[in-house]
Amino acid sequence: MDRKALVREYLETPRPAGVYRVLNRASGKSLLGSSPNVPGVLNRQRFQLQSGSHPDKELQSDWDDLGPDAFTFETLDLLKPSDDPGYDSTEDLRTLKTMWLEKLAALGVPLYPRSCA
Repeated sequence: MDRKALVREYLETPRPAGVYRVLNRASGKSLLGSSPNVPGVLNRQRFQLQSGSHPDKELQSDWDDLGPDAFTFETLDLLKPSDDPGYDSTEDLRTLKTMWLEKLAALGVPLYPRSCA
């Protein structure tokens, strides 16, 4: 395949949409979020923490104090890809995130403030 074909194939490949978590293994505290591009948002979360610019100041402080080895970045759940080209995953992602917030709350998992935003 030539370069243009590879780029086109990459751009046409749907990104995995779902719910993710940044877990502080030392405290058990989690940042929970949802995104139409889970791998991309996990990379962004990691980059923001490494550069000291994460919007959740409590999470950033924990990262600065404990270091990167104390954290896990994980995908909790993915939406099934839709065949509908006009499909908007916003509402499904919101519902999936709410389900995970309820599940973690029932388990007593502490959350960072931005999880509920």
